[in-house]
Amino acid sequence: MTVEVDAPDVASQVGHYYRVAGSYRVEREKVREYARAVQDWHPAHWDEDAAAAHGYDGLVAPLTFVSIPAMAANRSLFENVVVGYDMFVQTEQVFEQHRPIVAGDRLSTDVELSAVRRIAGKDLITVTNTFTDEAGEVVHVMHTTVVGVSGDEVDPGITDAVENLMVHDVKMLGRHRTAAQAPSGEQPRRPEGELPLSARGATRTPHTVSFDDLAVGAELPIRDARLTRGDLVNYAGVSGDSNPIHWDERVARLAGLPDVIAHGMLTMGLGAGFVSAWSGDPGAVTRYRVRLSNTAIVSAREGGQIEYSGRVKSLDPDDRSGVVALVAKSGGRKIFGLATADIRFR
Repeated sequence: MTVEVDAPDVASQVGHYYRVAGSYRVEREKVREYARAVQDWHPAHWDEDAAAAHGYDGLVAPLTFVSIPAMAANRSLFENVVVGYDMFVQTEQVFEQHRPIVAGDRLSTDVELSAVRRIAGKDLITVTNTFTDEAGEVVHVMHTTVVGVSGDEVDPGITDAVENLMVHDVKMLGRHRTAAQAPSGEQPRRPEGELPLSARGATRTPHTVSFDDLAVGAELPIRDARLTRGDLVNYAGVSGDSNPIHWDERVARLAGLPDVIAHGMLTMGLGAGFVSAWSGDPGAVTRYRVRLSNTAIVSAREGGQIEYSGRVKSLDPDDRSGVVALVAKSGGRKIFGLATADIRFR
């Protein structure tokens, strides 16, 4: 007998908003720690003199670094608002970089449930994080889309399996504040009015390859990135994403996976480093979008490998910018269904 389970009514919560109390301080050693976790060896992430030579006030955080404060900020939303699902599967990520984040920055983080779409019986849930600096200017915006999964698609044994595996933690009740007090019975909404965008990213001359030396169709040199289980455990600790499907085979299989898989955000971080190694400047990317189509398996015996390639898709001489299309393959399958990076060139 099939039991009908009512779908969670998350669509009615679209627009729910809060700002995380306090700020996240970007520490120099955390920048290096994250750069190591995503195997990004650009000197601006590691050496302060190299960062200064590129025009930065401190070590530059890799593009996907904002996933760390976002991970903590979004927990309250998924624990108290986006409820009724047994599991979430990440499907798309968009990073908008108005200026690179550097060591010493203090970031305030906004959280908004920005969209819920129902496609083929599944809910696609988008959460938008807006990061502002001490001047109140927007430095990054990140849009995360996940698929909510529940019912027969989830093995009920997964709850018991993770009980003695997950890191001890606390629920994030009361750990956020709304920017404006909502009337009784109404959900908090984003305050009206636009936040100013940081202009420093647009005015700094990027230390990239010259726009004049580029041509549409030009290919980026291939990069082969190798991953081990140790890399996955390290990334889980650095990023705060401790989902056991990334390090425990039993849980991965209960979740319907053939084996342990790499974090989607880790594969994106590797891709961002691939782009900046070619362009020469990690702060030159203004937009990075990745749609995930397959997983990267990392076995205990053989590890895992991802091949990154790319080509110049388009060029705009008016603002000396371009779009690079990325391809990531693992085990002979494309793990990025669609991936592009918008870049400013010198």
